Amino acid sequence: MHRKATDLNKFSISLKRQKLIVYLTLIVLTFFVYWQVNQHDFINFDDNRYVFDNINVQSGISPEGMKWAFTTKDIGLWNLLIWVSLMMDYQIFGLQAGGYHLTNLMLHILSTLLLFWVFNRMTGALWKSAFVAAFFALHPLSVESVAWISKRRDVLCLFWTMLTLCLYVYYTEQSTIKRYLPVVGTFVLALMSKPLVVTLPVMMILLDYWPLKRHESRDRNWFVWQLREKAPFFILSAVFSIIAIYARYYGENPYYAQYYGENPSDNYFPLSFRVANAVVSFVSYLGKILWPHDLAVKYYFSFPLPVGQVFYSAIIMMVVTVSVMMAVKRRPYLFVGWAWYSIAILPMLNVIQFGYLAMSDHHTYLPYIGIAIMLAWGIPLLFSGKARCEKTLFAAGLTAIAVLAVLTWRQCGYWENTYELLNHTCQVTNNKNNYLLYNNIASKLAQRGKIADAIDHYNKAIGMRPDMHLPYCGRGLAYHHLGQYRRAMEDYNQALSLQPDYAEAYYNRGNAYDELGKYHQAIEDYNEAIRLKPDYLQAYNNRGNTYFSMGNHERGCRDAQKACRLGYCRLLEYAKNRGHCR
Repeated sequence: MHRKATDLNKFSISLKRQKLIVYLTLIVLTFFVYWQVNQHDFINFDDNRYVFDNINVQSGISPEGMKWAFTTKDIGLWNLLIWVSLMMDYQIFGLQAGGYHLTNLMLHILSTLLLFWVFNRMTGALWKSAFVAAFFALHPLSVESVAWISKRRDVLCLFWTMLTLCLYVYYTEQSTIKRYLPVVGTFVLALMSKPLVVTLPVMMILLDYWPLKRHESRDRNWFVWQLREKAPFFILSAVFSIIAIYARYYGENPYYAQYYGENPSDNYFPLSFRVANAVVSFVSYLGKILWPHDLAVKYYFSFPLPVGQVFYSAIIMMVVTVSVMMAVKRRPYLFVGWAWYSIAILPMLNVIQFGYLAMSDHHTYLPYIGIAIMLAWGIPLLFSGKARCEKTLFAAGLTAIAVLAVLTWRQCGYWENTYELLNHTCQVTNNKNNYLLYNNIASKLAQRGKIADAIDHYNKAIGMRPDMHLPYCGRGLAYHHLGQYRRAMEDYNQALSLQPDYAEAYYNRGNAYDELGKYHQAIEDYNEAIRLKPDYLQAYNNRGNTYFSMGNHERGCRDAQKACRLGYCRLLEYAKNRGHCR
């Protein structure tokens, strides 16, 4: 291993103390920048499914809970360790969102420290390694993974990934089976956190080339040797890839049905478009790494893509790739950094369509480490004169990290709650699918009692996508709260004409009929809502209440009892007190 004294020999501080300073600075600075997440709320994008509406997570660590965690494909994912970690958090913090945020932050800090350790251990370049770690810790693109509780899979996976690389470097110093097995074990834990880390074996090979330079002693049999050594990792990657694809396509994910209908295959984009979007996203991610601006929680597909944008993105990809490959022998770190970014981002480009987002900031959480490597080892090439170079680079590095820290602190503020996040996203993005964002903002405004503002946002959503059912149903509910039942029913009718099997619209329309005293029509709508959603607690409860209003106590009691079995017993208690039910 390289054992340089330090990159900045002008310092009289010992190497050991310099390392300690780096560790402490990374911890304190990252805590300071992210500490505000301790006061943040849950985000109503997945956090409900992961925590506050998930009765299995809220059961804590128990035999039943562990069985569920091992077998569930909830949200179209198989992420055993995510569920276990959230169960542990629930036992400690209950439904206090700040505790979950702090767990994410702790994992992010641990990954940062391990990242610094592994590159300093491999290269001996303390301050370059420190820059890579600080760039990772304090880049605004990391905010989504840290400040969003349901992205626990990112921070947990990266922790195990960094630990895997640390153990791998330790193994390369003395290649024994005792050192090899822990590497395999932590890689399995990383895959059980997020299977998209399947590219890690290839990244290990990159590190073997530089900075470990293991190929120099095995020029003739290098390929066979690598294949043999990495075979267990590639097998594990293949197995977990199959599990991930199976869970995605056969898992319990209501997202497609809620927003796009019961048949998600009808909403898949053509392969040619997905490839084009992958090319554009590849370069767009790179742009946001180098210039982090207009970061948003949702970047929807924009169909079709401008041909010029696809063309120029492809040119940039090819130019950089060819350039780093031509310099691979003289500047191997540029090649390794670019390959790290390219390989890690590849599974995130949605060529195999798993959703309806063109990009997501959290997809860069592992990949942008590769760009940090290129910057840390590549920028010094632009300077001549060692003493001047060190002073200039040190000042420039501190300035860059300070700017990133300020931007990250600011970005964290947008994640205070769902309303602030969605409002910011609408301000920095412009896409016809932003109707979903306006729809969610309207829902939050309605919950706060700001009905007029909610209707205004529903109108914006409908103006963007008049062919989608959700905003109509939401606006109908807002009119309902104002007592404008006929206008509400007009919107419910429109929602059902666009989505005939939308149970919530039938339920809401039934409530409107009930308010108007049209009990038979209300019963018909409740019946249809229950047919579409057999465990629809609110529909049973309200149908029972309507039966009581009609004087049909027998059927009212039956629905009240069903609602009680599903978890809501107030109607049954009321009916018993009135002598309607036994």
